[in-house]
Amino acid sequence: MTQRQTTSRTGRVEPLRLGLRLSGSRRGVRLARRLAVQQFTEWTGLPHHSDAAYAVALVTDELAANAVAHGTVPGRDFRLTLLLPTEGVLRVEVTDTRPERGLVHPVNAAATPDAESGRGLLLVAVYSARWGYACRDALTKTVWAEIAYR
Repeated sequence: MTQRQTTSRTGRVEPLRLGLRLSGSRRGVRLARRLAVQQFTEWTGLPHHSDAAYAVALVTDELAANAVAHGTVPGRDFRLTLLLPTEGVLRVEVTDTRPERGLVHPVNAAATPDAESGRGLLLVAVYSARWGYACRDALTKTVWAEIAYR
């Protein structure tokens, strides 16, 4: 599972990257969270119990859980992609199969105090340096978050 930086033909160093398809289930969400933290700690050398690893776990869990709950067609998987584009930033991307279901910014959809859900993207916004989403084709939507560490 270890990925290494590679040098392109132009001499440019490509970022570390890992991409996986996971089942659109609670088990897939749990596996995404564990794999993201494991890969993050392997790439950065930071411990599993660091604040940065906690942020990676929380953000990955929220993005993957949203993909499973709102973004997948039954029987379809979601894709987790991890990128280390520069020192000090990890980018987590989760791609689902429902591009017609855009995101509502958490400020515009604040949950009531007694609501049992509706705060996931607010947590993503708090723990991420930047986040957003893009529909790159007619069949998928990618939600991404960049987590600063160190």
